Amino acid sequence: MSHRSPVRITDKHQFHTLIDARSPAEFALDHIPGAINCPVLDDAERATIGTIYKQVSPFEAKRLGAAMVSANLARHLRETFADKPADWKPLIYCWRGGLRSGSMVTWLRLVGWDAQQLAGGYKYFRHHVMAQLEQMVPQLQLRVLVGATGSAKTRVLHALAAQGEQVLDLEGLARHKGSLLGQLPGIAQPSQKAFETGLVDCMEALDLTRPVYIEGESQRIGRITLPLGLVERMRDAPCIEIEATAEARLDYLLRDYAYLGEDAQALSAQLGRLKEMQGNVIVARWQAWAQEQALAPLFGELMALHYDPQYERSQARHFRGWEQRARIGCADLSDAGIARLAQQVAAVAPAR
Repeated sequence: MSHRSPVRITDKHQFHTLIDARSPAEFALDHIPGAINCPVLDDAERATIGTIYKQVSPFEAKRLGAAMVSANLARHLRETFADKPADWKPLIYCWRGGLRSGSMVTWLRLVGWDAQQLAGGYKYFRHHVMAQLEQMVPQLQLRVLVGATGSAKTRVLHALAAQGEQVLDLEGLARHKGSLLGQLPGIAQPSQKAFETGLVDCMEALDLTRPVYIEGESQRIGRITLPLGLVERMRDAPCIEIEATAEARLDYLLRDYAYLGEDAQALSAQLGRLKEMQGNVIVARWQAWAQEQALAPLFGELMALHYDPQYERSQARHFRGWEQRARIGCADLSDAGIARLAQQVAAVAPAR
């Protein structure tokens, strides 16, 4: 029997499909994990209706909007929903749980499907995300991986996950490596809201009574800002430092950033941002190496003159338990070496 009480975000598992009825641009900015986008108005239509609403009249906007919504719903019924069985149960949302999702729910119920509307829509979900961040972050039993650039910390996190440990891969969620040269080729970072949605989605899958491994980050990863509560939790957590040799780190960086050699112009432009800190002469030499695709001397000097001094200055300031950190030496950052490193990290009893 269909229930008609308000459906909350915590009820979404009771439905076969989660449908976002908003425009593609709204969906791209952020959406509920697992949702599919079936817009009742596309981006251009939504803009048109908004303009008519303000400049002509609400009535005319609704009249034209109804025609556009009907046409789009007809297309979804012919195509997207054509293979759905009679007992299909979709949950539908729009911005506030209003006309757009309501229109789709009405039509799908007329067909005979038990369609329901998410109470409060995406706006309510956004409140849920922020509330979950506030509630769950203080409960995280964090273990923070630290180490100079090139210590393969992200890869160690992945190896820990493969070995059954719990991890939060912030750089993976932010789609950025966190450093000056951390922008991934051809991959845009998510919006701030989408990052926070992804973070909460990951945290909701964690057992909060078990340790969670995380990489030590500054407050920003590219253009993503980490939640302040998470940064503070990280600063208070026990640290495990990977002390890889300079040779192992350089070898790892040359493998991990090999793609930078494919776009000398972009690499040179990124390096140009260091002129104020490093001076014109040094940066000009680095840019020349970038043009020659000579990554070995470039990364060697970046480590020695930029990354390592920054690391030394920042760690004691950022982590309150820095002096009590566990330290693991390493001279091998091959795949096998990283797997061994992950085992050693997991075996560390955190200092308190």
